Amino acid sequence: MTGILQKRNLVSSLLVLLSLFLFVPQAAAKPLDYNGGVKNEYTYEEVFFLTGYPIRFSGKATVSEKLNKDKLTNTYRFTLTSPEGHKLTRSVVYEAVVDERKDKGQTTSQTDVKSYSEKVTIGKETYTLADYQFSQGAVSDNRPASDYYSGNVVGRKIYKHVGTDKKENMITVHMSGRNMGYENFWGATETQFMDFQIETNRGQAFVSSKVSDSKSKVLQYEPHDPSLSSFTGGHAVISKSNMISEYSYDIPFGAGKGVVHLNQEMVPKIERLIVPKFRDLSKHWAKDNIEKLYSLGVFDETTQFFSPNTPMKRYQYTVGVLKAVDIRVLEDPKSKKKTVKKAIFNDLDVKDPDYGYIESAVEKGIITGVTPDKFNPDGPITRVQAIAILVRALGMEGRAPSPGYRTNYVDNHKIPNWARDSVYVATELGLVSGDQFNRFNPNEPLTRAQAAAVTVRFLDFLENDLKQNYRDDMLFFD
Repeated sequence: MTGILQKRNLVSSLLVLLSLFLFVPQAAAKPLDYNGGVKNEYTYEEVFFLTGYPIRFSGKATVSEKLNKDKLTNTYRFTLTSPEGHKLTRSVVYEAVVDERKDKGQTTSQTDVKSYSEKVTIGKETYTLADYQFSQGAVSDNRPASDYYSGNVVGRKIYKHVGTDKKENMITVHMSGRNMGYENFWGATETQFMDFQIETNRGQAFVSSKVSDSKSKVLQYEPHDPSLSSFTGGHAVISKSNMISEYSYDIPFGAGKGVVHLNQEMVPKIERLIVPKFRDLSKHWAKDNIEKLYSLGVFDETTQFFSPNTPMKRYQYTVGVLKAVDIRVLEDPKSKKKTVKKAIFNDLDVKDPDYGYIESAVEKGIITGVTPDKFNPDGPITRVQAIAILVRALGMEGRAPSPGYRTNYVDNHKIPNWARDSVYVATELGLVSGDQFNRFNPNEPLTRAQAAAVTVRFLDFLENDLKQNYRDDMLFFD
């Protein structure tokens, strides 16, 4: 019994190590507060409009986050100055009640302001935040390969303004907006739109802000120039992060109409990956795709021959996709009872170091067995099975039309009903296409080279296509 427990502990340790993959998890992208500001490692910058003219402030901004059961507290602190020597200090604490619905795969939250203080000094004038009312509702659809979320914001700020003549008057700012974003291992973007209606004793003004925070990881080939070397080059992961913002304003009693742009970019981080040394890929069309995935640890080959034209096995493909998007393996529930874990399929072995990935894939609805009792791990994966895994991992199979539609492939009748939604969505997303005769060939085995190509295209979707959709398609500025 002791030997069995030691082996189980070893398997658990291996699964934990594999689930960590090569990198730390992708940090969330999130604009700071709701004022349209941008930030890099050193500087935060925003524009202030209550004087009737745009004033740029920059300086230090800190964010802290604390989760206690179902309550998430975010604290923002700003200490800013303008080129003219004006000063802005602000401290805001937001508290969100989080409701995680594991049965629906979704999370909702309701956010309110818990405490606030703000003071802006413009020469001998001051603007002090006297009251702040705020509410935000948000929902996140938690899919295996990526989370997608959106929220709506409404609020009101009341400032006490003391002018150079020492007279006091109140300024009311009505605010409303929305935000949308995604987060996965390869990237995260949040884009926020806010509208402000400013009411003063001099009249009304209108300001809109559009801000987007984006973080991404990009695979890049790095050549190795010396000819007398054991390798010719390798890949690196470049992690990038930047924030862009645009303010548009209409202030009849002051600056009139105008636009202000802000941009802050962080210094990229570079991580070199292991160098592949396959001997049967020198002129193969999928060489670059295969080497990328090997460098990432998606393909863990033990020989110098990849055999690109042989069929890809169901087990290896499923494990590779989950590793590629850093899906965490399921952890065994803690129990004092000494029980031997049973595999979810009769033809799988729980002692296999990658077994946890298959169990997670089944639990998350990414893949099923060929029968209730068999997974057929060494069987070739077909094109339709491979595409279904990718679309289910994205959680987008529900984006297909109502039942009864046809795909545009000439062999549409050969596509199984259970996979037609996935094939349709994958085609629309550009993950897959037909052959020269516009055939999908659903039951054709996928070669190892083809599996590498479609997996790299899948990662490109997570790296670039989502960012294009959540930032560039909504923001019409550089």
